[in-house]
Amino acid sequence: MIRTLRTLIAGLGFAVILAGTAQAFDTQARAAFVLDQSTGTVLLAKNADEAMPPASMSKLMTLYMAFEAIKDGRLSLEERLPVSQRAMSYGGSTMFLDTTDRVRVEDLLRGIIVLSGNDACAVIAEALSPDGTESGFADLMTRRAQQMGMTSSSFKNSNGWPAEGHLMSMRDLTLLASHIINDYPEFYPIFSERKFEFDGRAPQNSTNRNPLLGLGIGADGLKTGHTVEAGYGLVGSAQQDGRRVVFSMTGLESTRARAEESEAIVNWAFRQFAEKQITTAGQPIATAQVWNGAEDSVGLVTKEDVSLLLPTLTGGPLEAEVVYTGPLQAPIAEGAQLAELIVRPEGLPEHRVQLVAQNAVPRGGFVNRMLTVSKALIGRMTAPSETAEGTM
Repeated sequence: MIRTLRTLIAGLGFAVILAGTAQAFDTQARAAFVLDQSTGTVLLAKNADEAMPPASMSKLMTLYMAFEAIKDGRLSLEERLPVSQRAMSYGGSTMFLDTTDRVRVEDLLRGIIVLSGNDACAVIAEALSPDGTESGFADLMTRRAQQMGMTSSSFKNSNGWPAEGHLMSMRDLTLLASHIINDYPEFYPIFSERKFEFDGRAPQNSTNRNPLLGLGIGADGLKTGHTVEAGYGLVGSAQQDGRRVVFSMTGLESTRARAEESEAIVNWAFRQFAEKQITTAGQPIATAQVWNGAEDSVGLVTKEDVSLLLPTLTGGPLEAEVVYTGPLQAPIAEGAQLAELIVRPEGLPEHRVQLVAQNAVPRGGFVNRMLTVSKALIGRMTAPSETAEGTM
C-alpha cells in the first residue's frame, strides 16, 4: 500500500521554513527559459521547447565543438587555419577575414565570442568538418546536439545565418550554455571580455554586444543574436554569492528591449528566490510503520542536508509529503532507502528527496510478531476502511 504522510516542513522539529510566492516575471520575449544552475530549478519557461531561428546564439554550438576539438587534440590554440572564399563571403558581423589570412584558433574563438564573427565560425567549421564543408559541419552539430539532449535543435550552418530548418529552442540554448560553463571553465572567461581588436581591422566592430557585461550584476556571458526573422535575443549568465543563473530569450523588438529585459530577468532571479536549507542530515522527517519488527516504526531521514531554491517573500510553512510503500517489513538495515520526501514550493517545480532508515530494525521475536498480528486484527475490526495515512 502506498502511504502518504502530509506534513509541514515547519512542524518537523527543525528550523521553520517559510514559503512565499515569487512574483511571476511577465517577459516580453517571444520565448524564454530561466534556470537556476546551482540547484537545477527552472524559474521561468515560456514557449521554451518551441524550435525557432536562434540567429547568432547558435554560434555557441560551434564554440562547444571547437572546445571539444581542442581538448581532444584535433585543434590547438596556436594552430593557424586558412580562410576559404565561402568563409570570406559572409556578411553581417565578421572579423573582416580574407583568403590571404591564416588565423590562429585562439583569435578565431575570440572573433566568434566577442565580435560574433560569421566568417570565423565558417573557418572553424570547415576545419572540423569531415568533408571540409560548412554543411558537413552543420550535420555534425545536429548529431552532437541530439547526443547532448538538445532535441529541438537542427543546424544548417555554423553561425546562425538565416536558413530554413536552422532551429533551436530556448531550453536547448540554456542547456548548451550550462554545458559550456561546466565542461570548459578554462575557456569561459573569454565570454566576459568586452573588447577584441583583430589585427587592427574594423575597430568599430571590436566591442562585445552583450548588454549585461559591466553592469555590476555578476554577468559574465554568453551570446547575443539578431536577425529580422528571429528578432533580438540573448543567452546570458550571471553569478551572485555562489548562485548562478543561466537564461535564454528571443523575439524582442530592439537592442534596448533586449538590454532592459535581460537585466530585469537577472535581477528578478536573484531577488525573488533564495536557497534555503530544509532538512538536516540524520534528523527525522517522519516515521514509517514496521511490520514484524523489534520496533513498530522507524525514523525517516535524509543522508545529507538538503537545500532548495524558494521564493524569498515570506508566506506560510512549506508543505511537503512523505510517500512510502508500507507497512515496511522487518528486518530493515540502517540507511536503507525507504521513502521519498516530496516538496512542492508554490510556483516552482516539485522536488523529490530520498529518505532512508534512521536506524536498523531487526526482525522481532515470537511475542513481537503476535502483538503485531493482534494489532492488525483489532484495527481491521474497529476501522471500516483504511484511511489513516495513505491512499491506494
